[in-house]
Amino acid sequence: MTIKSSYAPGQFCWTDLMTTDPAAAKAFYTALFGWSAADMPYNHAGVYTMLRKGEHDVAGLGGQPPEEASRGIPPHWNVYVSVADASAAAEKAASLGATILAPAFDVNDSGRMVILADPLGAVFFLWQPGKHIGATLWGEVGAPSWFELQTTDPERAKAFYTALFGWSTGGDASYTEWIVNGEHVGGMLKIDPSWGPVPPNWGSYFTVENAEDAVTRAKALGAKVYMPPRDIGVTGTIAVLADPQGATFSVYAERRR
Repeated sequence: MTIKSSYAPGQFCWTDLMTTDPAAAKAFYTALFGWSAADMPYNHAGVYTMLRKGEHDVAGLGGQPPEEASRGIPPHWNVYVSVADASAAAEKAASLGATILAPAFDVNDSGRMVILADPLGAVFFLWQPGKHIGATLWGEVGAPSWFELQTTDPERAKAFYTALFGWSTGGDASYTEWIVNGEHVGGMLKIDPSWGPVPPNWGSYFTVENAEDAVTRAKALGAKVYMPPRDIGVTGTIAVLADPQGATFSVYAERRR
């Protein structure tokens, strides 16, 4: 079991869902992944739900800001990268061509957060930990395990993120892998025009015991299947889904040896 007590700067550390129906989303994900849910006040102006696998925080959930819905932004999962200094990292990102959507602000005593859009428009978050480091369980069943960027210009995105976070890259011409401190933690692929009007975006993967079973369960709970279970080399099986409110997410099942 991969239990986390800290994250080095540049490591993915957290993911949370912004949704139009928190109660329905809570019911969906707790049934799908076996999570429990704990509501807590958020900056004295709402509720943020901590999603847990056993005793471990694995993800979060909150109501989507009305201004997002009014701009046609669907419910979505956010991706967070741990940093030592949120303000300094935001300044560096801006110097590399990012847009600061929300400058550094405190989230109670949990930490400090920045919201950015990379030079191609994909939104991501910086997290300077306080009492909350991020997910305390990683890569195990019911926990996040991989983050993926879909973009219109992989080479430009690669230059941006490697300069900002010091990531290295692997993979091949069709798929880039993000490597942090020697660990393969995420990927990137180019948006295919055949997908339709898909903007650059980050997505979250969650580990499951069996991808086929997870997809069957998700469909019964009201999910839409964008990509049915598909083997990826010798490592495992993935599937892409949308929850009943429309937020896209992926599941991954490691192939047993």
